[in-house]
Amino acid sequence: MKQVVQNYKSGELTLLDVPVPACKPGGVLVRSAYSLISTGTELMKVSEAGMSMLGKARSRPDQVAKVVQSVATNGLAATYRKVNNRLDSYTPLGYSLCGVVERVGAGIDDVAVGDVVACAGNEHALHAELNWVPKNLYARAPEGLAPRHAAFGTVGSIALQGVRRGEPQLGDVALVIGLGLIGQLVAQLLAASGVRVVGVDPDPVRCELAERTGAAACGAPDSAAVEKAVAELTEGHGVDQVYLAAGGGDNQPVELAARLSRDRGRVVDIGKCRLDLPWNAYYEKELDVRFSRSYGPGRYDPEYELEGRDYPIGYVRWTERRNLACFLDLLARGRVDVEPLISHTAAFEDAVETYRSLHDGGLKAVAVLFRYPDRPDADGADAADRPGQPDQSEQPEEARDSAITLPAVRRGRTPAISTRVVGAPVRLAFVGAGNYATSMLLPHLTGRADVTLSTVVTTTALSGANAQRKFGFAEATTELDAVLDDPSVDAVFVVTRHSSHVELTRRALLAGKAVFVEKPLALDEDELAAVVAAVEESGNNRLQVGFNRRFAPLLRQARKRFGARGGPASVRYLVNAGRLEHGSWYLRQGVEGSRFTGEGGHFIDTVSWLLGADPVSVYAVTTPGDEDLQVLLRYPGGSTATVSYLTTGPSRFPKETLDLVADGRALRLDDFVRASVYGRRGRWTSSLLPRARDKGQRAELDAFLAAVRDGAPMPVPLESLVATTAATLAVRKSLAEGAPVTLAGAR
Repeated sequence: MKQVVQNYKSGELTLLDVPVPACKPGGVLVRSAYSLISTGTELMKVSEAGMSMLGKARSRPDQVAKVVQSVATNGLAATYRKVNNRLDSYTPLGYSLCGVVERVGAGIDDVAVGDVVACAGNEHALHAELNWVPKNLYARAPEGLAPRHAAFGTVGSIALQGVRRGEPQLGDVALVIGLGLIGQLVAQLLAASGVRVVGVDPDPVRCELAERTGAAACGAPDSAAVEKAVAELTEGHGVDQVYLAAGGGDNQPVELAARLSRDRGRVVDIGKCRLDLPWNAYYEKELDVRFSRSYGPGRYDPEYELEGRDYPIGYVRWTERRNLACFLDLLARGRVDVEPLISHTAAFEDAVETYRSLHDGGLKAVAVLFRYPDRPDADGADAADRPGQPDQSEQPEEARDSAITLPAVRRGRTPAISTRVVGAPVRLAFVGAGNYATSMLLPHLTGRADVTLSTVVTTTALSGANAQRKFGFAEATTELDAVLDDPSVDAVFVVTRHSSHVELTRRALLAGKAVFVEKPLALDEDELAAVVAAVEESGNNRLQVGFNRRFAPLLRQARKRFGARGGPASVRYLVNAGRLEHGSWYLRQGVEGSRFTGEGGHFIDTVSWLLGADPVSVYAVTTPGDEDLQVLLRYPGGSTATVSYLTTGPSRFPKETLDLVADGRALRLDDFVRASVYGRRGRWTSSLLPRARDKGQRAELDAFLAAVRDGAPMPVPLESLVATTAATLAVRKSLAEGAPVTLAGAR
């Protein structure tokens, strides 16, 4: 299928061939009929992409600050790879469309194949022929509503939420500053609510358009006509609300808002304009400044948007989805008229030229639509004429029991018989192509004579196309069976979100593939048992988990310098994890597991490798609020280890420091840039100057590939992978019970 994309690094705009998105549970696959260009938001993004690197940095100082912090935490090389990967990737455009439901995912019962729906979201309502849209980001179009009008649903919801934040009442007078697409819709919604509207915009064409669709008067920001209209309509008191729908770096809108507002009026920011509030003016009138966040409550909440968890109507009357449905209803009843706002309708295949014309100023427009082939007519579409059937093949998993177990792994299992030629290049498939895969794994696999990148599988079509372009995969698809059924694929990398690891790993093992799965291997004990069962069922124990730190060259060098250990050891591993950004998917503990469940295996595995044994018991405690976690591990022979997993530490403090003390000697690792070993006869230090931070990803991949290529044992025994995962899961049980958890059956 085709999709409009842009390379943020080069500024390139193109209509790209990408795989068809999968129809996942909890949403629907929608074939686009019309999609709307946001001439404000999208053109700002297009303009930024055309800037120099310095210009991009100046326009996004928040991102520059994150880069600086990443350099301090992860090192220059790793940060460079991460930033370059993000910049030099195709990103999608679009967030408002109307289309026809082509396929229905499991758990969806409010729409059927053939229904016309309006869709929202900058990850789901893209300028693409097909989009997968989760439940709370679509709404059925009312009977008789033209699809070209329903395509305005998202921007209409933004305007509607802004109006709600202003709390207008019958008879109020409002000032709308900025009469672009959002401002025009705000003005119409206010007029439909019994509010008299004065509009402000430097473009006389937009002023005339707003007056024609319901505004009482409009004019330029510095025109006497605007002040005269406000004075006449309010008897000199000033407007009740001001809606800021303008963009740019000029502070004139907020100054004008203060001058024309009444005492204790409300100022609502809907757009993205400069907000250098003149203190005296706002203080003297005690103005109420409010922000309107996008489409409404639910925006940026992954549990609402991605998992379909609605807010009770008694507590949250107007959510994203309810705003979307409300705006569609207003359109259908003629309370809002978007037809006069449509300046141009372009065929989807002319998308790139349309963007260029808008950016260059050749096309002056308030709203522009893309028209897709085979779109439904104004009366909707007949379900009988549409391909596809509701997909109920995948059902939500039932809730699992919380007991902790350590499944036994039978020794001496014979690896699955492989038809590959020993020593031939290893053919790899990747399931998932997110930031970690593309910045920390794939750069080490590209251009190698001993590797063939066969297929990349993603649920998001564009991420697969990006990976194919950048790393040279032969194919990109959204169908996992294309990999599992391909006998030429030797190994499958599972680099997806945590909740999918077990199912993908099991299917790949049962298909006879060697598997490299990023941590964690499992989110609970039943999932861990399921992986072991798949090994037993298939006889295929060709499994590696991405515990890369044991492969770090500096740590290996320090361990060799330390030498053999005779007595028990004490280990302290301090992890300065830091706080997560708001909206991080790591915070979705109900679906993706706790943060320590996802990351803690790294540190337990490292300690176990250093000590040459697996833990036999786990005891965990936290500070109030579960912010800082202390995990005490006991090992055979009396060795102990403490993993301190902290989120409250300073950002400039090293992320990982490790100390091992035994037999009168000590080993110290400073964040994978320097190591020291202290003995009875002196001290060894890795280097006078810190090294580049290397946490072992390349060496780990080399070891895995060598095992697959030569038919050798996996780099880490399966028993160790199971024991580390069980110990990580035992932390949760220990916290719940306030007592140590014994790992029965541990080596």
